[in-house]
Amino acid sequence: EDVSRVFKKQKTRKASGPDGISSACLKACADQLAPVFTQIFNRSLEQCEVPCSFERSTIIPVPKKPKITGLNDYCQTCRSHMCVLSPLLFSLYTNDCTSKDPSVKLLKFADDTTVIGLIQNGDESAYRLGVEQLAVWCSYNNLELNTLKTVEMIVDFRRKSPALPPLTIMNSTVEAVESFRFLGSTISQDLKWANHIDSIVKKAQQRLYFLRQLKKFNLPQELLIQFYSAVIESVLSTSITVWFGSATKSDIRRLQRTVRTAERIIGAPLPTLQDLYTSQTPLTLDTPCLNCYRQDGDTDHWPQEHPGTGTVSFHRPFPF
Repeated sequence: EDVSRVFKKQKTRKASGPDGISSACLKACADQLAPVFTQIFNRSLEQCEVPCSFERSTIIPVPKKPKITGLNDYCQTCRSHMCVLSPLLFSLYTNDCTSKDPSVKLLKFADDTTVIGLIQNGDESAYRLGVEQLAVWCSYNNLELNTLKTVEMIVDFRRKSPALPPLTIMNSTVEAVESFRFLGSTISQDLKWANHIDSIVKKAQQRLYFLRQLKKFNLPQELLIQFYSAVIESVLSTSITVWFGSATKSDIRRLQRTVRTAERIIGAPLPTLQDLYTSQTPLTLDTPCLNCYRQDGDTDHWPQEHPGTGTVSFHRPFPF
C-alpha cells in the first residue's frame, strides 16, 4: 500500500529515468506495479544486493559558477525513479559512522555531515581525533570527503581567545570562516542571526516582484494570498522556531516590513511573524534561546539547562 501510494503521488511532468518508465505510467498503473516493485525491494534487502538497473541514473551537469574550473563547479541533477530511496539508503549505509567521545557529536543529514567538538582547557585532541576518524571511516567505506567544501567555525566568547592551529583533513587545510550555512540557515560565530535574516529579506523582496506582476494581471485576491503563502511566507517562516526567539527587534522589523508590503499589494491582512512563530512552536515547551549565555556568568557547565524554561546556554567554545 505504501509503494502504491508513492506511485500515485508521482508528478506526471517529470522526465523518465534510464529505464524509460514515465511518471505518468507509474501513476496510472500504481496498483498493478506496486506488488512487483515491493517484491523487488524486499528481495534486494534480503539478499543485500542492489539490481544493476537501480544503480543507473541520468546525470546532467549544471554550472554553479560562470567560469568552470573543475568538476566541483557543477551541480549534479540526478533523474531516476529510485532517487526517492537515495537519502534513506545513504543513511543506512552511514549508520555506523558515529563518535565514541561524548564531547564530539556528529550531525548527519543525507550526505552532509557536521562535526561539533567541545574544547575544554585548550585540549583539542578529542575533536581532532573525531575528525581524523571520520576521514578514515570515509576512506575505508569508499566515500570521499570534499575538503574544498569543508569549513571550520569556532564559537568562543572568552575575552582573550588563543589562536588555534588550523584543522587539516588528508593533508588539506580546512578554511576557517566566521559563518556558514547549515541546512538552509546561516550560523555565525557570535550566534546572532543578522546574516541569516539578511538573506531571508533579500530572497523575500525578490519574490515580491512576482506578486506585483500577478496583481497587475488582476489575479483574484484568494489566489494572491495562496501565492504569498507558498512562495514568500514559506521563506519567512523557514526554521523560524530556531532564530525568532534570538533575533533582535530591528531584524524582526525588517522582516515585518516585507509582510506589510505584501499586505498592501494583496489588499488583505496577512499573518505576522509572531503568528507564524506561535503556530509552529509547541505550547508546552519554551523555545531555546541562544542569547541566554550572555546573561549567565557560570562557565562550569556546557550546555547548561535552565530549570523550568527549556532554554540551553552554551558556555564553552565549540568548532563546527
